Amino acid sequence: MTVILGIDPGLTRLGVGVISHGPGRTVKLVHVDVYTTPPGDDPAARIGALSRRLETVLDEYRPDVVALERVFAQHNVRTVMGTAQISGVVLALAHARAIPVSLRTPSEVKAAVTGHGRASKAQVGSLVQAILGLDEIPKPADAADALALAITEAWRGVAPGSGSAKETLTPAQQAWREAEVKAKRPRLK
Repeated sequence: MTVILGIDPGLTRLGVGVISHGPGRTVKLVHVDVYTTPPGDDPAARIGALSRRLETVLDEYRPDVVALERVFAQHNVRTVMGTAQISGVVLALAHARAIPVSLRTPSEVKAAVTGHGRASKAQVGSLVQAILGLDEIPKPADAADALALAITEAWRGVAPGSGSAKETLTPAQQAWREAEVKAKRPRLK
């Protein structure tokens, strides 16, 4: 079994989802949580608090790989700054533990979990619930998003011990990877 930690980064709400990945597309919930910090607090204190929580998760669950949402441009500069700052913390903590990090775009995660890159948060949450066999949709949405990141890594990534990309990808996903190689574009991770 491969342990995958999905992280939906944010300074106010940080979603973490840990799953185990078995043969094929078998995934199982291990842990999910959302860590929060008060928006009015000092940014250094907020980053420090989230860093300590992330260290605990990394040391307790010892993931084989971390799936982190890729920071993308937004109109709200404060939001993107907080997301980028926490993403840097995740990258540094994983690097210190020699854990590979896979960066995933929101549309890539939506496509992997729902089959459509423009799916709504409600659709993502509903399918995360179904895929993991949960009684209810993980809430808030940051929790479902973190689990969706981990599921995407399980299904699209080449996590340690999971075999080759051809074994873990659907035919459509493999065709996409091959098209990226032909176009000589770097593969998104």
